[in-house]
Amino acid sequence: MTRTIIAPSILSADFSRIGEEIEAIDRAGADWIHLDVMDGHFVPNITFGPPLIKAVRNRTQKVFDCHLMIEPVDGYLAAFADAGCDVITVHAEATKHLDRSLQAIRDLGKKAGVSLNPSTPESVIEYVLDRLDLVLLMTVNPGFGGQAFIPAVVDKVARVKAMIGSRPIDIEIDGGVTVDTAPLVAAAGANVLVAGSAVFKGGSEAAYGANIAAIRAASDGATKRAA
Repeated sequence: MTRTIIAPSILSADFSRIGEEIEAIDRAGADWIHLDVMDGHFVPNITFGPPLIKAVRNRTQKVFDCHLMIEPVDGYLAAFADAGCDVITVHAEATKHLDRSLQAIRDLGKKAGVSLNPSTPESVIEYVLDRLDLVLLMTVNPGFGGQAFIPAVVDKVARVKAMIGSRPIDIEIDGGVTVDTAPLVAAAGANVLVAGSAVFKGGSEAAYGANIAAIRAASDGATKRAA
């Protein structure tokens, strides 16, 4: 059984010591580092851009999982690739030419992901599946951390899993992931979980490690039972 990939979102980290926080979650057992990029236009919040990502890239060898909540997006893909992102995910709702955006990411030598808001049907990715390395399903409305999980998305996970079939595409969940909600999406087919406040609560490396281990154990157990 493949173990669940845990991708802590640095949106919930202490930004006054962001480099140290990334090192701490790396040592604490994070598999990927999730970077929530927001522009104040596509979503009602502003976070950070390529300069910060580039500045902290040397703090870890872990995968930089970049979630672009920005519109327009195509003109910025190269900057995020150059900053050191390994997976670049764009929102289907933020680009008129999704196939072209995904091709552009792959042409930059990066893995290509697409994200869907809770109300966006999974049918929008039907014709780009062969361009994808990852599908990110939002289980909250994007823009802020700490929101409540939307249960209706669990069935959507299962539908996306069926749509993907045997293709080697990761299914990632972002929003409201906790030890209680992780098993629901894992059993439905998700294998990458983004967690912000659920990982960073406690404020210490030991707490981060315990939080990551608890989420992974809950999701791995659900995956095993569902198999």
